[in-house]
Amino acid sequence: MAAGHSRSGDTTTRDEPGGVTRRAGQRQRLARGDLTVGRAVRAPRVPRAPGAGRSPAVRRAARVRTRPPSPPPEHPAGSPAELINSVVGAASFAGALMLYAGYIYTNAYFGYFHLDSFAVGFDTFELVVRSLSLAALPALEVLVLTLLVPYLPRLLTALRVPPHQVRRLREAGRAVARAHPVLIAAGAALLLLWRWIQPYAWSAPLLVAAGLLLGHTRAATPAGAAPPPPWRRTASLLAAGLFLIWAVALLAGDRGRHDAHHDADQLVRRVAVVVLSTERLSFAPPGPAVEDLGRGTHYRYRYSGLRLLVERDQRYYVLPLDWRKSTDPTYVIKDDDDIRVELRPGTQPRLG
Repeated sequence: MAAGHSRSGDTTTRDEPGGVTRRAGQRQRLARGDLTVGRAVRAPRVPRAPGAGRSPAVRRAARVRTRPPSPPPEHPAGSPAELINSVVGAASFAGALMLYAGYIYTNAYFGYFHLDSFAVGFDTFELVVRSLSLAALPALEVLVLTLLVPYLPRLLTALRVPPHQVRRLREAGRAVARAHPVLIAAGAALLLLWRWIQPYAWSAPLLVAAGLLLGHTRAATPAGAAPPPPWRRTASLLAAGLFLIWAVALLAGDRGRHDAHHDADQLVRRVAVVVLSTERLSFAPPGPAVEDLGRGTHYRYRYSGLRLLVERDQRYYVLPLDWRKSTDPTYVIKDDDDIRVELRPGTQPRLG
């Protein structure tokens, strides 16, 4: 007998041969996905997060790819070795420059008196010491101001100068640095006018050296511009060093000749030299004043009216009073058993 049951959402039928009951409604729900075998209830679908279901290595790679780029690291400060190399290099250059300037100054000074510095025999230390005569007050002031230029904005800020004026100063400094080709061109033009710029010829190589050095400052390089290749930077620094040495040599030569001319005009104030000799000495005119002390004295002849220029290895380089560069000689007297040299104070100006 067929029996029918009514249930909401499904229909039950019974097969007469096998007696197997089939639930058509369950098959329909199973097909729709609302029902699973074993009566397991399917969980509602949740939106999956990006990267879910991937392996850990894939997720790490995805995180690395999506991570924002980190800012470039700042340049670290110079290491102690680099600082030592910079100090040693600067000191070596300064020492060589002082030695060369001392030689140029000494040669120009004694060349005014018809002497050669190599013939006199100065050592390295004396040449370096004589180069300090170039460290006059104006030169020291210019050097100090040059060293203070990079720190001038900080100094003005510490002195509570208005910020807009500090900015104007920075802009002016950048403009000067970016105009370094103008300085190089001006120096080159003065080199072409060499004959007509004496005695200020040292300004020509100094302008070229200043322009080349300003070209290596950060203010001279526009923002975003590529740095010059290393060979160009090296060549530029080498040329700047050579022009700077040239300028210092010209300054040292001018200073040496100026000091020699001044000392020749004030010759009477230098150390007086009295020469005592057992035999008569032969001096080229005009010659010093000579006095015969008589036969009873060991040093019979006495020569005066001489001024000391320099003494080296028992040799006295002396000048007669009223010495003139164009006509008068420089006398060299060697101190030995037959000659005695006395040094006395020269004529000093009256005080008061």
